[in-house]
Amino acid sequence: MNFKSHLAITFILLIGSGLLNYGCTSTSSSRTSSDVEEEPPEEVVHLDLKEIKERGYITAIMDNSSTGLFIYRGKTMGYEYDLLKVFAKSLGVELRINITPSLEEGFNKLNNGDGDILAYNLTVTKERKKRIAFTHYHNLVKMVLVQRKPASWRDMKLHEIEAALIRNPVDLIGKEVVVRHHSSYLERLRNLSDEIGGDIIIIQDNPDVETEAIIRKVADGDIDFTVAEEDVALVNATYHPNLDVETAVSFPTQIAWGVRKNAPDLLETLNSWILEMRKDVDYYTIYNKYFKSRKSALLRTRSEYFSTGGGKLSPYDSLIQQNADTLDWDWRLLAAQIYKESKFDPTNESWAGAIGLLQLLPATADEYGIKNLIDPAENLFAGTMHLKWLQDYFDDYVEDPKQKTKFVLAAYNVGHGHVVDAIRLTNKYGGDPQNWSEVSEFLLKKSNSKYYNDEVVQFGYCRGIEPVTYVSTILAIYESYVALLPEEIAIN
Repeated sequence: MNFKSHLAITFILLIGSGLLNYGCTSTSSSRTSSDVEEEPPEEVVHLDLKEIKERGYITAIMDNSSTGLFIYRGKTMGYEYDLLKVFAKSLGVELRINITPSLEEGFNKLNNGDGDILAYNLTVTKERKKRIAFTHYHNLVKMVLVQRKPASWRDMKLHEIEAALIRNPVDLIGKEVVVRHHSSYLERLRNLSDEIGGDIIIIQDNPDVETEAIIRKVADGDIDFTVAEEDVALVNATYHPNLDVETAVSFPTQIAWGVRKNAPDLLETLNSWILEMRKDVDYYTIYNKYFKSRKSALLRTRSEYFSTGGGKLSPYDSLIQQNADTLDWDWRLLAAQIYKESKFDPTNESWAGAIGLLQLLPATADEYGIKNLIDPAENLFAGTMHLKWLQDYFDDYVEDPKQKTKFVLAAYNVGHGHVVDAIRLTNKYGGDPQNWSEVSEFLLKKSNSKYYNDEVVQFGYCRGIEPVTYVSTILAIYESYVALLPEEIAIN
């Protein structure tokens, strides 16, 4: 059983005027609307709040960035992500993420129904309003020039550093500024060129290159200038102390999320939620966590367990990979289970006496000859052997490997007997006993005396919400790992 991911990204490369630099596309600041061919009207799917609630999930289109969405020490985090989780919970639906680095592709996915909320750090512009509807703004943020300090800046006096930097936008005339493709920075720099009376050479990077990646190019000396929102630029300047982000190139602009123009109920609900959220201390706690806590940001960026940096999940990745092979699992699925169980802490002990990475009871470990449950290798071995035993056990009940994995996870949490009881109930009441979504409903019902006293039930009462939530939580964590560390296919 091998779970591999088809997270294919379609790259749209627009090369203007035959000029190509740094793998980027060049855009003249003097281009007029007459130079651009009109495109046919974009088809927009009809999908509003009612349909979203009925299907049980809402999908946010995001990119992988150090503020919006990332993984740190196994935990999925980010300013936009944390806010979206709160919003999804308020709707009573699951949050799903569609990772899309390309802004243009993100707009397309929103309108064709592959996502419901465009949740980039998105500037509100008139041009964008022609394609999507914007929510109330989250923040008012100005755009700033991202430039490199002189090579010997640490040995220079402040006035000497200042003299080497661009502080007056007029000095950008004739300079190349590389910006994110299809971004609001492009329009802003064109307007700035008009305002200062001279051409800034504006170069759009490839569609799949995110703002933070372009900022890194400035820090590394590959390019000299880019533009970003001030809050994002300040966080990245924490990571790259050789960057200067103090030169404003705009007045404060609105940062908001986007939805389809034909989804008025979703827009109204989002707007009401945003206005209420902005009155709540939790909003400012989330904002400050990612944009004001520079020390935490610095710790993350220096960590190898940061998805936009080192790309590791834990110190035990290689051990997890070895054990996942025994199960024929994508190793990130086993990693997701371990994160749920112990957050990768090998010394973790539960109130019930379960110990280690996979939270094993000593009695279970004894069955596999393991005594030192704090040892990561021994704990993972025993836990994997128990998962393998459950896999073999459910061979007699479930044929589809992907479905079987869900039964195995539930049984690991609550015991195989309760899961088999739920299978018997599903079969008795005319459901599909090999479909986890149907079996899980009867596992939930095992807290009801009508069902746990049923003649087909052998293991009595079960608080079914725990194993059902356990499975859905692990799969949600796994989907985040697949999206942000793409290697293999996720299970459905």
